[in-house]
Amino acid sequence: MQQLNQDCILQYQWVTESRNRLLLYLETLAPGMLLQEVPSFSNGGSIRNLLVHVANVYQHWTGIIALNKAITYAAYEDFTDIPQVRILYGTIDSLITELLQQEALAATQVPFSLNKEQRTTSLFRIFTHVITHECHHKGQILTISRLMGYTPVDTDIIH
Repeated sequence: MQQLNQDCILQYQWVTESRNRLLLYLETLAPGMLLQEVPSFSNGGSIRNLLVHVANVYQHWTGIIALNKAITYAAYEDFTDIPQVRILYGTIDSLITELLQQEALAATQVPFSLNKEQRTTSLFRIFTHVITHECHHKGQILTISRLMGYTPVDTDIIH
């Protein structure tokens, strides 16, 4: 396997370690906090909705665009606790594993449509997009928990 693939596998391992610290922390929140809406945040404004939104973006870019799979997006209402969210992210981990087994991540171009415009991008760029997207929303989730009166844990890759 190419060095880039190996590096991406290691990088995704760091992302999943960080995600696990986040999920362990979220399991300590009082019942109902996962679903409590904070209107100033997008995607429904709840921790649960942000977690599912992130999974949907993985499903879209990794599953549908990169791997050309028929995938039904996760529905927000199907996830009411962290164990259910963990199962969802298990399916995401499988998609990423399959993506990172592809040859020539940087060279392989895949077509997609954005704002009614046809474009192409590399598998490596898709991988980079989805993991940085997760990190962005992880920060929002931690901010929401702070607004709820909690002290977030350190979920940085280097901690």
